[in-house]
Amino acid sequence: MTSPARSILIIGGGFSGMSAAIELRKQGIDVDLVEIDPGWRSYGAGISLGGATLRAFRTLGILDAFMQRGAASDGLDIFTSSGMPLGSLPTPRLAGPDVPGGGAILRPVLARILAEATRASGAVVRLGCTFHSISQDADGVDVGFTDGSSKRYDLVIGADGLYSTLRETVFPDAPQPKYSGQGVWRAVLARPPEVERAMMWLGPKIKAGVNPVSANEMYLFVTEDRAERVHIDPANFVPMLKDLLAPFAAPLMQEIREQLGEQSQINYRPLEGLLMPRPWYRGRIVLIGDTVHATTPHMASGACIGIEDAIVLAEELARADTVPSALEGFQARRWERCRMVVENSGRLGDIEIAGGDKEEHARIMRETLIALAAPI
Repeated sequence: MTSPARSILIIGGGFSGMSAAIELRKQGIDVDLVEIDPGWRSYGAGISLGGATLRAFRTLGILDAFMQRGAASDGLDIFTSSGMPLGSLPTPRLAGPDVPGGGAILRPVLARILAEATRASGAVVRLGCTFHSISQDADGVDVGFTDGSSKRYDLVIGADGLYSTLRETVFPDAPQPKYSGQGVWRAVLARPPEVERAMMWLGPKIKAGVNPVSANEMYLFVTEDRAERVHIDPANFVPMLKDLLAPFAAPLMQEIREQLGEQSQINYRPLEGLLMPRPWYRGRIVLIGDTVHATTPHMASGACIGIEDAIVLAEELARADTVPSALEGFQARRWERCRMVVENSGRLGDIEIAGGDKEEHARIMRETLIALAAPI
């Protein structure tokens, strides 16, 4: 079936926006993508990915590139801070029997893979540009751009992230991002031979882990409670992160701690979340990804559900007779899954902050992983 939208604008060139461009171009739809950052940069260290994300990569057509430039493995090993094994979590092979159940990659590398696929799809990419005015009627959306141009579209997709300007413009009463009470440290390090898959160490109030991101590298993540959302001077990153890891007596953790230095690409991010109530669309403008459902990383599924949004939206546009029916179908398929990830991830953080019920924590993780394994 021919899509009821033949010209589409995507505002935002992050993972969700690029994925939407790739999928929509497969239908021959004219796609413009505008990204305000002239360098099209992706910030951060590594990103952990579950089987559902790798399944989405296969749909997008970027799985081979990920396998070549990232790292994939099965399972997650969990230890006490002293190094005593607590058990392992299985990771089902959702992308197929030939693809491990999880993995990780450097964020900038994944961004480059998606950017290459976006350009190869034939989407028109305009960098250093975004919208400055937007209005719509029953038949289309008129958009004025910051470069002085203007154009009319059948549909506009907002994928401009947690601090979305489009969300504030179209949904002025939408909730604001909320700080979770935790922050996460990340660093890129050389990978010791014994780090073959994801590993995590649980301290009384601090959680640390590593995940391979390439043949020779891994990334370290450390989650800590922090009552207030604060800016931390990068000049203090190395000593602060080393102090956080000092209580972890596990020999491998101390080896990792000694690696930390100015070359380690350390960053710190306060963890924030957002779940915008329905509707996620107004007329012919629809929001996807972090713009409507930004999650903390406790389930390693934020990128996953944003990329899935793009895939589902393209599927609904392919089968619908009208744009409104496509958007309603998209929202109906995505709301419960995305709500579950955001709220369950937030609950995991609350339990960690309060030192709460470990059995509840394990149950939520298990139930969420089972739900994510289901088809989208």
